Amino acid sequence: MRAIVVILLFFISGSSLGQNELLAKNYFDRGEYEKALTIYDKLYRKNPGRLDFFIFIVKSNQQLEHFTVAEELLKAKLKSRRVIPQLFVELGYSYSLQNKDSLSADSYKKAIEFTYETPVYAYTIGKSFEGYSLLDEAVMVYEAAMKNDPGKDFNVPLARIYGEQGKLDKMFDAYLNLMQSNPAYRSVAKRNFSQHVSEDPLNEANILLRKTLLRKLQSNPDVLYNELLSWLFIQQKQYKKAFTQEKAIYKRKNQDLIGIIDLALIAIDEKDYKNASEIVDFIIQNAPTIESELRGQQYRMKILLETATTKSYPDIEQEFEDLLQRYGRNAKTYALQLDYNHFLAFQAGKKELAITNLKALTKNNLPVYQEARVKMELADILVFDEKFNQALIYYSQIQKKVKNDVLAQEARFKVAKTSYYKGDFEWAQIQLDVLKKSASQLISNDAMELSLLIRDNSLEDSTQTALKKFARADLLSLQNRNVEAIAALNDILTIHKGEKIEDEALLKMAALHEKTNQFEKAEANYLKLIEFYAEDILADDAYFRLAKLYETRLMLPDKAKGFYEQIIYNFADSIFFVEARKRYRMLRGDAIN
Repeated sequence: MRAIVVILLFFISGSSLGQNELLAKNYFDRGEYEKALTIYDKLYRKNPGRLDFFIFIVKSNQQLEHFTVAEELLKAKLKSRRVIPQLFVELGYSYSLQNKDSLSADSYKKAIEFTYETPVYAYTIGKSFEGYSLLDEAVMVYEAAMKNDPGKDFNVPLARIYGEQGKLDKMFDAYLNLMQSNPAYRSVAKRNFSQHVSEDPLNEANILLRKTLLRKLQSNPDVLYNELLSWLFIQQKQYKKAFTQEKAIYKRKNQDLIGIIDLALIAIDEKDYKNASEIVDFIIQNAPTIESELRGQQYRMKILLETATTKSYPDIEQEFEDLLQRYGRNAKTYALQLDYNHFLAFQAGKKELAITNLKALTKNNLPVYQEARVKMELADILVFDEKFNQALIYYSQIQKKVKNDVLAQEARFKVAKTSYYKGDFEWAQIQLDVLKKSASQLISNDAMELSLLIRDNSLEDSTQTALKKFARADLLSLQNRNVEAIAALNDILTIHKGEKIEDEALLKMAALHEKTNQFEKAEANYLKLIEFYAEDILADDAYFRLAKLYETRLMLPDKAKGFYEQIIYNFADSIFFVEARKRYRMLRGDAIN
């Protein structure tokens, strides 16, 4: 029983200590130093071994300008049997608060000298200097400790401090040393490099990092430096140079194509199709397996499709047929077949052939997920061909086949979208209400957008006439019948002028004008939307799209900057905020990571 009482008292005592400690810190952080000092005094008397309590007593006295008390406390502590050299830093800082610079420098010097004699104190002394932003002194401590004791490694704090000081060459060296000793630091280093490196190869940090890596590579041909050079060239969007580094890595890492494949995908995504083609050809030529070779062929066809003209469609179709003849029309080539039939339906105007091909593919005993993907493509084509009821059957089958997958959510959204195209807005709304609650963020956002469109334009018009016209224009746009879609939207803007649907019609028409290279007309639509609907939900869309139009199409960077700025200052909760800020800073000439 007595033991239980002792244990209970111990826990009660510990709980009380913790509460008082938190209270004291709270007072200190709020600037109520008298109250903090009173509690810290009591805590320290009960726990004389707690150095942190002692230091807070010193700091509280300093804040209260009781400098003599603080100095006496520190000097007395420094004379005790236990050596605590970081207190020389505290003493030096106390002198600096009184502008006693020579005494302050002398105390700092004593702290640093302890590092020379006993490197084991380097961490606590260095951290104390860092705590007061005395970065030069902290660097001296860490560098001296590493010099006097090769077993010490302070590259982590040194790299961080060098970055804060703007000593980029030293920062890069420190991080490279870290990565050499511990590969786990690679992601940390790249993250910190990104704060200084930009897309501009002539940026000072880019030049320094490139020179540092090349110098290291010459003295020590470690593949790490090739990998970092490749990373740097990718940041600079110099994919040909990155490819040179990736080929060097490939030769030295047992012919692993992963880095080269990643680079190909980045180049494709950035629409650098010339260099992407060269990289993909290398993948095909050096593929270790049929599967890898087939993947390379898919990338090659993706590039061909992205750069295709109507005249080249017959050649592309023949390319696909040749590949399927070589690799077979089976489960292994299902992804290639998806791309081929998407091309046939949406670009080459051969919907019926695509539908026949995909129906045949579903009979190939595919794995469940692959079958669902094929049926999704098939249903999409049926919607494109306005065979809505058939499409809905396939979308429903997908939901049953992959119940807990995001693909099922995508299928449900497409059921809603198909119902919307049909003019069955009530059923579409039921599907969207489900999705808003449970879908992935991207699908949920799309569901919310379509739901608002339907709801807003059903309130004042029970016949939903304008909404039906808009849904028709939307479908025409999907079918690439852009001239007809624009005419349908013009009809809405003429007949239903002033109705809720007007801002949606303006935004949609502007997008179609951009798609058909009628940039001045797109500009006029965006400006009209901003003029009359500046407070509406689509305003940030209009500002962002107009800014991007000025930047990338009309080549008016100053105008673009002004509209990006509007988003930054007036639409902080917009989904475009982060991208707008990045592009604004880039146009202003800032270094962007």
